[in-house]
Amino acid sequence: MQLNPYLMFNGQCETAFKFYEQCLGGKIINMMTYGESPDSYMLDKLPTEWRNKIMHVSLMVDNQELMGSDNPPEYYEQPKGFSVSISLKDPVEAERIFHTLAENGQEKMPFQQTFWAYRFGMVLDQFGISWMINCDPSVNN
Repeated sequence: MQLNPYLMFNGQCETAFKFYEQCLGGKIINMMTYGESPDSYMLDKLPTEWRNKIMHVSLMVDNQELMGSDNPPEYYEQPKGFSVSISLKDPVEAERIFHTLAENGQEKMPFQQTFWAYRFGMVLDQFGISWMINCDPSVNN
């Protein structure tokens, strides 16, 4: 079994994933717009301006996959009740990722030492996605 986060956006999926690709040092391996879909039934129901929105994207970071799409407005719900958690051993890289995700977003918990981690912080990024960055150099990931 493999569990992968699948993030839903309200039209900014492509921008978000290009940002995540740079921030996390990953590689987008698949990106398809609604207009590229072979499903003509679905295309007939979509507003014309949504044909360039993302139907599916996959980002590989090491051997982890983060996926996402744009949900048409009538199906979109603001993300809540979850966070994407990242665990790192390198404190410098963990802090860089934390601060990059916080750009134009909101720090929910400062990146600091906790009783469970060398460093930990929480951020709501500019796209409305909640992240937890955990760093413990002594743990074998």
